[in-house]
Amino acid sequence: MANKRIKKELTMKIDIHNHFYPTRFLKQLDKDGAAAGIAVEKDEWGRQILVQHGNRVVTITSPMENVNQRIEDMDKAGFDMQILTLSAPSVDIFPVEVGETLARVVNEEIAQICRDHPSHFMALATLPFLDPDRTVKELERCIDELNFLGACIGTNINGLGLDNTLLYPFYERISDYDLPIHIHPRAPADKETYKDYRLGPMIGFEMELCVAVVRLIMGGVLERFPNLKFIVSHLGGAIPYLAERIQNCYEAYPECQENISAPAMDYLKRFYYDTVSFFEPALMCAYSLAGAERLILGSDYPHVIGDISEAITSIEHLKIPEEDKEMIYSGNILRLTRRDI
Repeated sequence: MANKRIKKELTMKIDIHNHFYPTRFLKQLDKDGAAAGIAVEKDEWGRQILVQHGNRVVTITSPMENVNQRIEDMDKAGFDMQILTLSAPSVDIFPVEVGETLARVVNEEIAQICRDHPSHFMALATLPFLDPDRTVKELERCIDELNFLGACIGTNINGLGLDNTLLYPFYERISDYDLPIHIHPRAPADKETYKDYRLGPMIGFEMELCVAVVRLIMGGVLERFPNLKFIVSHLGGAIPYLAERIQNCYEAYPECQENISAPAMDYLKRFYYDTVSFFEPALMCAYSLAGAERLILGSDYPHVIGDISEAITSIEHLKIPEEDKEMIYSGNILRLTRRDI
């Protein structure tokens, strides 16, 4: 029993899904943000906020840019490492040249943080997806020079679906690297439906994830690039719950079979899903669909609807084998990124 306790205490816990806004990126927005209607302002409580066309996008809380505070919070919660990335809004809402500049600013600052704190942070690349050549060039720089683990992508690229051929050069190159892509929600295009009661972050982001996953399957992206490794945020939105319905539609509608050679369910089980949910029935639904080897720990820290502590305790309390929990905590992401820490 003592040996099992020691092993449990020594299991690394790595957070794939958190939110960081580099200081130089926020300063660069003062110069370039107007190109996409983005401004850095302060609210009535004196907090920095990102505003797009007059609408609040995100509140920049202290841990979103304060590395030392993040480390303190990680230690308190029991996280060993975080994989840093810029999630939303990313740089693909900007004109191409501006997006490339912002991506480089983000990647360089995050790379420096990883060099300064190698035992606490690793990184995923931010890329200017609207231009395939610039995307591939920055991906290669991030992987070959900055030692990043993969890339982050939104559920859409300035309105374009993830099955758009514009992204094929990126998919081909990251397949060559054999590294993962983390899919993070973007704000739904249908702003009117989600304008009340914070319906966007409540359910709109989850619908975005469902659409992105189904497009990647039905659009033939996984068929064309079978080595792609996608990690889907928030347990895939509602994907585990809807898996049978997606399969039934595949069987019922010919257009769902045009670009793929296997049942939809087979592709659903090829995705990885981060555990940002913290709700045991939802976690067990994803566990049943994909297996422990396809779940990866995430916290959504430090958003107000994330929880750095419950990210860990929600997995600890699952009635599954300890070996499965160890895969979720860090084994799967280390295997995906081929890291031996």
